[in-house]
Amino acid sequence: MRVRQLTAAAAALLLSAGLGGCSDDQGRGPSPVPARAEPTATTGDVRAADRGAVRDGGTLHWALDGVPATLNVYQRGAGADSALLAHALYPSLFRPDEHGRLVPDPDYLVGAESTPPGQQPQVVTYRLNPQAVWTDGTPLSAADLSAQRAALSGLDPAYRGGPAAGYEAIDSVAQGADPHEVKVTFRRPYAEWRALFGPLYPAAETATPAAFNRALTGTGHLSAGPYELTRYDEDGGRVTVERNPLWWGDRPKTDRIDFLAAPPERRLDALDQGRLDVAPLTAAVDQAVPPPAPSPSAAPSSSPSPSAVPSPSPSGKGGSATAAAPPEAVPEAAVLALRRAESLPGVTVHRAAAPSLTQLTLNAARGPLGDPAVRQAVARAVDRRSVAEAALGPLGLPGAPLGSHLLAGDQEGYRDDSAAIGPADAAKLLDGAGWKLLHGGTRTKDGKELALTLLVPAGSATARRTADALAVDLGAFGIAMRTRTVPADTFVPEQLADGDYDLALFSWPAGPSPAVEQRAAYAKPRPDADGTLESRGNYGRSGTEEIDRLFDRAAGELDPAARLDLLQEADVRIWQLGHSVPLYQRPELVGVRTGVVGAGAFGFGWPRFQDVGWSR
Repeated sequence: MRVRQLTAAAAALLLSAGLGGCSDDQGRGPSPVPARAEPTATTGDVRAADRGAVRDGGTLHWALDGVPATLNVYQRGAGADSALLAHALYPSLFRPDEHGRLVPDPDYLVGAESTPPGQQPQVVTYRLNPQAVWTDGTPLSAADLSAQRAALSGLDPAYRGGPAAGYEAIDSVAQGADPHEVKVTFRRPYAEWRALFGPLYPAAETATPAAFNRALTGTGHLSAGPYELTRYDEDGGRVTVERNPLWWGDRPKTDRIDFLAAPPERRLDALDQGRLDVAPLTAAVDQAVPPPAPSPSAAPSSSPSPSAVPSPSPSGKGGSATAAAPPEAVPEAAVLALRRAESLPGVTVHRAAAPSLTQLTLNAARGPLGDPAVRQAVARAVDRRSVAEAALGPLGLPGAPLGSHLLAGDQEGYRDDSAAIGPADAAKLLDGAGWKLLHGGTRTKDGKELALTLLVPAGSATARRTADALAVDLGAFGIAMRTRTVPADTFVPEQLADGDYDLALFSWPAGPSPAVEQRAAYAKPRPDADGTLESRGNYGRSGTEEIDRLFDRAAGELDPAARLDLLQEADVRIWQLGHSVPLYQRPELVGVRTGVVGAGAFGFGWPRFQDVGWSR
């Protein structure tokens, strides 16, 4: 679960970027409230089959963005592809179900139980599967959990990976009644204990700073998954895993999986040429490059067909008779790329709503949005359903709007809390704040127009469609909006961190532990010693002590129902603050070759690699 425990800056996802290589995501959380809503999004789209219908043997070719710098997802160089490979090679004591609930993985965990709420100290007793062994035959044990706790607790700065959420709450790890029982004692109640030790690494890789700080690459390292690593070719762009001969669980159906570096812009070609069997396509579609606009001296040419969507040239430069395509061409290029993907022979495009929450963030530290009434007016002005339909409809996904800052529509306990901002419409709120609409057009106050800048990542068709829909919604209430696109690689570390914007469009991961994973996004900003207000991951730059307390109480509440109530109360307060407007779950598209089962768009889950293979 490390991918969802990254720092806030690293966890902020652009609309078409992702953390999980397996799903183009998967690398980091009162007033009356409405009744609980039913889930609003799909929970995954995977071609499943009974294991008896999957033939034994064969090779699968699975797309990566690139050979990862490390397989240790807790190291700073880890990314989406590190997480994908870790699912094939390393244990996770718990795994998410289709609704994001963490359940024990019986291959590694016979059972786990925490002391009841209110009993101190909290002790979690794990019963490890006695058959679970590392590839040298050593059983999984308390030593592995203890070493990982020491490496990730943040107590020893020599471990360069940085602390991971929850490990600092552990007081001790010890063997229980026998070598397969482990007792973890917490120094304070920690509700999200199921998210710990996933993935789990052998003590040999984590017991000392020197061992932990080494890049976990190449063959020869211990693992304990259905597959073992047999090839790690950074120059050749290939990572190969083969059946683990000591695997104790269901026999993996596929002899070998080749994970191949295939940048998004080349994936449709690779699928078309039969070089890939499973390929995440969200970025390939969303970031499809429009054909260069012809220069005035160039002869006219016909529009590209869906089967001939151009890719960038190796140099990244256009020819002398062309010019850069305008931003308006990006959505059209995405439509053509999707049509091409859908038309590829022997390939099915799987679709799902990713566990990633796209939101419109309002910068309370700048201009008119410093007034809570104006922020609430913006939230009321946005027609979330029309925005979701504009963003997702062209991708073949339902336009399901989000009503929660903290939970995805397919998570257990999801509730639409948008009514918390009150019944007043945007026009009345703006009138009351002094922004007058005299003769149509843009509202003014003290001679200044109500004009806001929206920051979006460059090259994203989904972002462009969303921005266009937002401009219509805000314009209807006299709010002028100008879109500013910036390179994806500087979006978080420069633009979001610097705060030079009014509105920003990006996504946060939705994990199984929102009380811990999403706290930084809404924590009250604190001034530094020099008085500078630092966001520290809260890019809306607004917060309250009450919201912080609700998150802290939820993180330590062991009763699931009470914890959910605290999270929903926090969500209500975030709505009332006008911090941000949840819009929709980010789309997830995956191309899968005909005959491959156990693969697709995984949503909250991840591949059960021993079941992935070719149908009989």
